[in-house]
Amino acid sequence: MKTYDPDKTTKEVRQGNRRLMNLRVLVYAIIGIVVAFALIYLWFAVFAPGGSAA
Repeated sequence: MKTYDPDKTTKEVRQGNRRLMNLRVLVYAIIGIVVAFALIYLWFAVFAPGGSAA
């Protein structure tokens, strides 16, 4: 890939991220969503009328 900035590497020109911050954000978001749904499920399971928790 041709670049006009002599200080940038090929990876920087392609906007690559060596520290994989995008992957970290994706993984943390998925874990957060799973935990949120688990808490919501437990909340409704514990306070269900006439039943006992799982």
